[in-house]
This record gives sequence, structure tokens and C-alpha cells, in this order.
Amino acid sequence: MELYKAMVTGEEETAVPDSHTFPFVLKACAYTFSLCEGKQVHAHALKHGFELDTHVCNSLIHFYATCGRLDLAEKIFYKMNKRNEVSWNIMIDSYAKGGKFDTALKMFGEMQKEHDPDGYTMQSVFSACAGLGSLSLGLWAHAYILKKCDKNIVDDVLVNTCLVDMYCKCGELEIAKQVFESMPARDVNSWNSIIMGLAMHGKAEAALDHYVRMVKVDKIVPNSITFVGVLSACNHRGMVEEGIVHFDMMTKEYNVEPRLEHYGCLVDLFARAGRIDEALNVVSEMPIKPDAVIWRSLLDACCKQHASVELSEEMVRQVFESEGSVCSGVYVLLSKVYASACRWNDVGLLRKLMTDKGVTKEPGCSLIEIDGGVHEFFAGDTTHPQSENIYKFVNEIEEKLQSIGYLPDFSGATMVDEANDGKQNTLRLHSERLAIAFGILNSRPGMAVRVFKNLRVCNDCHRVTKLISRIYNVEIIVRDRARFHHFKDGSCSCMDYW
Repeated sequence: MELYKAMVTGEEETAVPDSHTFPFVLKACAYTFSLCEGKQVHAHALKHGFELDTHVCNSLIHFYATCGRLDLAEKIFYKMNKRNEVSWNIMIDSYAKGGKFDTALKMFGEMQKEHDPDGYTMQSVFSACAGLGSLSLGLWAHAYILKKCDKNIVDDVLVNTCLVDMYCKCGELEIAKQVFESMPARDVNSWNSIIMGLAMHGKAEAALDHYVRMVKVDKIVPNSITFVGVLSACNHRGMVEEGIVHFDMMTKEYNVEPRLEHYGCLVDLFARAGRIDEALNVVSEMPIKPDAVIWRSLLDACCKQHASVELSEEMVRQVFESEGSVCSGVYVLLSKVYASACRWNDVGLLRKLMTDKGVTKEPGCSLIEIDGGVHEFFAGDTTHPQSENIYKFVNEIEEKLQSIGYLPDFSGATMVDEANDGKQNTLRLHSERLAIAFGILNSRPGMAVRVFKNLRVCNDCHRVTKLISRIYNVEIIVRDRARFHHFKDGSCSCMDYW
């Protein structure tokens, strides 16, 4: 960027920017997130007549998307007279990374009218399928590369790594393992994907076995991300001693400098095992300032372990110091602490405080895919075309639950009316219960019901889903914000540790 500045402000008349200059400078602006400088370079490109140059436009799209201005990237893309594969790939990838998964897949469909997708395209497509949790689209995309793409793409390490990641995030761990084992070559990212995937599904022993294979058999040196996966695996199964061993190994044997993610895993590992004092010791000895995520992890553990209200309130103060008092999740966790202590007046006061500060609770949202169509449910949702049948079935489920002695756990309904009837009604209308009811009504016999939720599953919904899996003899796979839960025959793969 400094060289470019010298070039355009210097006295050499021959130093005039051309079509090769701007892509390099814009790449530098993208890497440094220099939006203001990049806009100036954009103006220079227009001034020198490169408004429609394909390579310059591609660089502009990449620059604006990297800086979070997808709106400007879109404008340039649709103004282009001639787009090549790179133009399409950048936009599809930008949509996928920006969380616009549906748009990425729609653009993939448009691209095929003009160009054949390559390995880079398919990586973005698999990423979009993973983000949506759309197994049917992921299976279709996998079949597409097997039928339409050449062997170089089919065997590409990056493509197959994205496939492993996609199947893991769509809840199809067995296919993910098949793809991984059939890969002609694997790199550290491939191993990281399967280790992280196994950890996410609570398969701690398998994740650690793959880690051993990685370093002992394939002789691949683990990196920072590898140890996030290993520590996450220990965390999801409560394997505290193993987690300590691997944390020490990371620093002493592989010289990997611990980052916030690693300390976060270690703190969560201690806290969720009820060893809150040790978790606090880790926080106090960290060479890095703990962020709000670590304090929220401690607060969550305080809630689950029924720690003192005073300690929980101190955790809340630390979170607010780290990120301000606008995080709705912190209020929800504290409300659960108050609810566990039966301090319902404090729950009400907390809700009033949220209203006064303009803090709104993030609504629970669950997605379920049936026959290629994705259906979205919010808590208490009545907008779905099948709402009448769904609610009838919810009532039927409730009757069967009560007949076997089910009593609700109100700690998952802490932000609603104080009357027990109000709380129970809210619990039964949580978004995942509506999605599960819809899934059982519309799935073919023997098919698993797959639900993807944006928030953590509450205690009551977790217990109810176990009971539903036994009553209706159906496998239910739920991906929440933290991990996967596989419900079958009245039990969950997390072994009630999450």
C-alpha cells in the first residue's frame, strides 16, 4: 500500500497503474481490512478506466466482501459485463462466509448456467450446506462432484476436508468417517475436521484415537486448532485429567502457545465438572485477559452446579465489564440462577431491567429439513401451514408425558410469567419441540428427525426429547449452539453431560 501511494504520488511519468496493479493493492487492502484506503483505490481504478475489467472487478468484490460490505460487492458483481469462474466463486464464498447460506446455494445454481464449478466452488457449497444443516443438499452436492467433476476435484484434499466438515455438521457422522477414511491424502486440516466433528458429537474416545493416529501413524504435527478439538472432546465428556494432560502436552511437547480458545476449553472443563475453584485459578493465572466467553462459561457452570448466587452475580459483573450490559444471554443465565434458588421476584426484576435497558432475549429458533425443504420454527410459532396439526400433536405428546409421570423443570422458562401454568405452557412451545413434532408427523418411518437450534437446549427440553424418542420409537438428532445430541430409546449420546 505504501509502494502504491509512492507510485501514484511520485514524479515518474511512466509509473501509471494498469490492470495488474489494482488487484495486488486491493488484496493488500483486504488483508488489512483497510476499507477507507480500498475505496480510494477503487476510485483510482475508475479514474483510469478499469471499471469493467474482470480481474480488477474480481479484486474489488473480494475486497468489499472481506471488509464486510457484501452490499457493495454485490453491486460490482451485477454490474460486470463479463464474469469468469473466479467472479462466481468469490461471491458464493462470500455469501457462505457471511452466513447467507441460501443465497450462496442459489448463486451456485445460477453459476452452472454459465460456468462449470471447480474445487473452490464446491468447498463453498459444502460450507453453505453445513451452515444450513441441509443434509439432502449436501448429499446432492457430493453426488454432483462424483458425477460431474474430474478426478482431481474428487480427490482434492480441501474438497474432501470440506465434505467431512459438512457431514459432521449435518449430523451424519458415519458418512463423515467414510469420506475421511477414503481420502487418498490427508493434511492437518483433514485431521482437525474429523477430530472436531467427533468432539462435537460427544465421541471423545474416538476423537482422541484419531489424534493418536494423526501424530503416531501419519506423523502429522498438530497445530493450535487440533488442540481446540482435543480439549473440546475432553470437555464434552468431562474427561478432566485427560484434558489437563493434553493442555500440558500442547505447550511443552509441541510448543503451541495457548490462546483464549484453549484457556476457554480448560476453564469450561473444570467448571462443568463442578471444580469451579480450579476454573477460577486458571482464569487468575492466565497470561491473557479473559474475555466475556470465559466469564459466561463460568456463569453457566455456576447455574448448572447450583453455585452461590453471589458468585454468579460476580461472574455477571465480569461479563459486563468485558462486553457491556447488552448481552441478553447473560441475563438469561442469571435468571436461571435465580430460578434455581426459587427467587422468582428477582427473575421478574431482571426482566424489567432488560426492558428498561432495551435488551431483548434472542428468540429460540429451530430448523428442520424434510424432503429437501427447510422449515423454521420459533417458540410459540403459529405461522407454519401445518400449525393446527402440529399443536394437536404437541397436546398428544404432553398427555403421554404426563401419563408416565413427567414433571416439568421450570428453570428453562425463567423469563416468562410467574404462574406455573404460564411457565409450563411456554416450555411445551419451545422451538425444538414444535420442530420435533413436525418432524415426527412428516418423516418416513425409520428416518431420524434432525433439528438444528440456535440456542443451547434447556434441561426440560432435553429430558422431554429423551422421553419422546422412547415413546414414539424414533431417533432424534439435535444440534444446539454447543454440540450434537443423539436421542434414542430414551437416552442421549451426551449421557446428560452438556
